Amino acid sequence: MSRSLRVTLYGRPGCSLCDHAEQMLARIGRRIPLAVELVNIETDDALHRRYMFEIPVVAVGGTEVAKAPIYERALEETLAALVGR
Repeated sequence: MSRSLRVTLYGRPGCSLCDHAEQMLARIGRRIPLAVELVNIETDDALHRRYMFEIPVVAVGGTEVAKAPIYERALEETLAALVGR
């Protein structure tokens, strides 16, 4: 079995774009093994300052791979390439 790619989704409650990104990751996760961690930027001042105008942000291994606007096909291609490394 393939190891899951660890993906972090930075967002906040009440963010419809963040909810949409979470749904995208769930769909992509049906085709690519993903382990998604949701991080609420409202709980960390540094994250809030960094991402407040950019959420949702998707990161892998601490590297940002997508931020708003996020396009599902492009995100899936990026994640598939990372799994294939």
